Amino acid sequence: MANSGLSSIPEQFKGIALFTPAGDVIYAIDANKQRRWHSDLCVALQELLGLTEPPHFLVPFYTATIDRWWDAHTQQLRVVAELHPLVQKYQALLNVIFQMPDVVWQLMPWQADAPELQMIETYRDHFPALWEEQNLIVAYEQWQNRGQDLVLLGDAPTPAVVHNYVLRLFVSGDNTLTERTLQQLHELLEVSLPGPYSLKVIDIYKHPEMAEQDHITAIPTLIRVSPTPKRRIVGEFTDPQRFIELLVG
Repeated sequence: MANSGLSSIPEQFKGIALFTPAGDVIYAIDANKQRRWHSDLCVALQELLGLTEPPHFLVPFYTATIDRWWDAHTQQLRVVAELHPLVQKYQALLNVIFQMPDVVWQLMPWQADAPELQMIETYRDHFPALWEEQNLIVAYEQWQNRGQDLVLLGDAPTPAVVHNYVLRLFVSGDNTLTERTLQQLHELLEVSLPGPYSLKVIDIYKHPEMAEQDHITAIPTLIRVSPTPKRRIVGEFTDPQRFIELLVG
């Protein structure tokens, strides 16, 4: 992904997001509007969580879609954003990952007693990882490029190591500070990491044992679990250059 900050989101694009019942999410941003579909995200989720098969049954109940295009008639950019009521509580996160802070999300029509929705519960025993909170926020494009080597120019080309970054972000509750931290972090990760990453967001109030295990004394704290050695960044991520030095160096 190009190092262009917010401009890395194309002016016109289709975005799709697939959630698990526990709240993990994988999302894709497609400028061509034809390359990425919910089935692609299901396959990626299968590998990420070690599932026996792609969880196609999550569609459409755990999905959100956004489309931004140029309206030749009005000479303006138009946006249509839809999400299923089951993922309505994740609107703030969707606004961050699609970089559309003011978008108004429309709810897809549904019936709470729909037989298809009741059927999803029957998959719990076969796909327990979908109901276990992982707190993963994964970009499909970075997941897809996880195995590609970068080639150095020279007489004898040598593949460069592409690290898969595993990160933990410790926050305190769902509030304005947490939302701002997620937005800052997302923007920095998209432009600074040389490889794919997975981000686990941990609320110290919900998981105090994990905060104690990682010796968390201040909020927010970001820990680079992999590649080793571990790195720890404490405080708001307002200094991009210092952030990159600590995280990647």
